[in-house]
Amino acid sequence: MPKRGKKYREALEKIERDKKYSLEEGVSTLKEIAFAGFDETVELTMWLGVDPRKADQLVRGTIVLPNGLGKTKSVAVIAVGDKAKEAEDAGADFVGGDDLVEKINGGWLDFDTLITTPDMMGKVGPLGRVLGPRGLMPNPKTGTVTMDVERAIKETKAGKVEYRVDKTGVVHSPVGKVSFDESKLLENTRALLDAVIKAKPATSKGRYVKKVCLAATMSPGILIDEGNLM
Repeated sequence: MPKRGKKYREALEKIERDKKYSLEEGVSTLKEIAFAGFDETVELTMWLGVDPRKADQLVRGTIVLPNGLGKTKSVAVIAVGDKAKEAEDAGADFVGGDDLVEKINGGWLDFDTLITTPDMMGKVGPLGRVLGPRGLMPNPKTGTVTMDVERAIKETKAGKVEYRVDKTGVVHSPVGKVSFDESKLLENTRALLDAVIKAKPATSKGRYVKKVCLAATMSPGILIDEGNLM
């Protein structure tokens, strides 16, 4: 295990070992112990009682956080004709058809989200080998393969995040920045928690939310009392 720096150790000393904090206490403590010289991202981690190997126990969805993420996402759109014009008018950072497909295929990935229309998926599909490993592949389930291009762009710019259980049954997702007011961080975190809880698969047995942790980019994690979240 790598040796932690002095500031990390000092932050760790301010957290009560093995204590499970209320969400309000957790957010307050996180803001208090943050020490980095930049505006750290706050991330929520949830360990779920699901088996991701089973298709009917996948937990996945999107949510527009009430207070955004503190960063405007860069959006690329692959579309042609009227939909390309719609994308440009809606504020997409990059818009193109075959030219953009070719550019991405060549390794260009200077964007946070890729949106496309269903008619372009035949050309976008082969980009999976480039986009998939980076979590950038458009998908109808996350609203990034759609004819409503304008809405998809505006939701993404407003702070839409995707949550998805990984192969170990864990969901990681950003909920804001350390600089946010406590009330805004709380509102964003509750919104994401509620979304994941509502997405509980019908086939999931036993305890669904097993463990919850809140942490900033550089700080130690703070355990949240999952018993008061359901």
